[in-house]
Amino acid sequence: MSVAAPRTAWFRARLDLHALFDEADTRNWPATIVRRGLIGLVLISVASIVLETVPDLAAAYGAWFLGIEDVAVAVFSIEYILRLWCAPEEPNYSGSAEWAARWAFARSLPALIDLISILPTIAGLIVSAHLKIFLLLRLLRFFKLARYSPGMRSLAKVLEAERKALLASAIILLGFVILAAAAMYSAEHDAQPDKLGSIPAAMWWAIVTLTTVGYGDVYPITVVGRLVASVTMVFGLMMLALPVGIVATAFAEEIHRREFVVTWGMIARIPLFATLSASEIGEITRFLNARMVSKGTAVVRQGEDARSMFLIASGEVEVELPNGPVRLGEGHFFGERALLENSKRSATVRATETTRLLVLEASDLRVMMDRNPAIAQRIRGVAEQRQADNAKNDDAD
Repeated sequence: MSVAAPRTAWFRARLDLHALFDEADTRNWPATIVRRGLIGLVLISVASIVLETVPDLAAAYGAWFLGIEDVAVAVFSIEYILRLWCAPEEPNYSGSAEWAARWAFARSLPALIDLISILPTIAGLIVSAHLKIFLLLRLLRFFKLARYSPGMRSLAKVLEAERKALLASAIILLGFVILAAAAMYSAEHDAQPDKLGSIPAAMWWAIVTLTTVGYGDVYPITVVGRLVASVTMVFGLMMLALPVGIVATAFAEEIHRREFVVTWGMIARIPLFATLSASEIGEITRFLNARMVSKGTAVVRQGEDARSMFLIASGEVEVELPNGPVRLGEGHFFGERALLENSKRSATVRATETTRLLVLEASDLRVMMDRNPAIAQRIRGVAEQRQADNAKNDDAD
């Protein structure tokens, strides 16, 4: 990989800032500190909003609650502005103009939650009002935690992927509510005209019955009404199980897809390890970590510090070189040259499709190369060949 022209200080600062907000990089200690600090501030601010509704606490600690809110709004406002500024570095917006990337980021759900969580306090200062709707909107900042939780992000993906099935379940449930309310109205409207004298009135009973809550404020007193209630309760159990089953199954599949297990067969298929014995492959397995990346995700970015080498178990990646992109498929590896030369990444590598990677940390690579001279020779040979090819292309230009 040839070294591209250095980026300006402005772009390097934006790239560094984006790395600071990178929730996926758990090895970046500054990013980890920022992430944990923001999580702590979210939790403290939400707790403050909840506790200030207690009259005694509000009277005793009102100044503290106000101070926490001011700090939270200031920090979250700065965070929103900085995230908006470095939005062009997001892998999802690669290739877009800077204004288009920022506009796409501003319209994303996490960014909207960030914005809505700070606007009520600012609006309250402008209009000098303490409306309950402002309190509710401020509490939306709790959902900022989804940005820092891989599990919550996975659940959001599941809900989006299964939205049609969940919408169909909701429509069916609404149909049962109307049908149960009509049946109960027919059975009980003469016996209880004050409670079940219309279908809209009976819909309250149908909702609490189908959801298995059963407040007991409205219940049938006729034989036919009790039969209708029995059938409604049974169908309620089945109807609630339907969306739960859809989400649970899809969530399990998403977790399995994201966190697959490194197997002996997966390593044996990679040409780099083809000459190893079964015991040697078993030893290599201990060094490798699995990683699943989606289409368009930047696996490594130009200018980053090199911490790992990557082997492609399945899928494909594209190396963005000055002379044109180069695609690497199953069995290939990349990222070795920066580790061997102890230099920064010289190119950005993106997944062109959902790709399974085996990640080898720098320290583990050195141990593996010391123990397996043949693998070390193969890795160095590929690195030298790539360097020679890049130099040849540069001379041709």
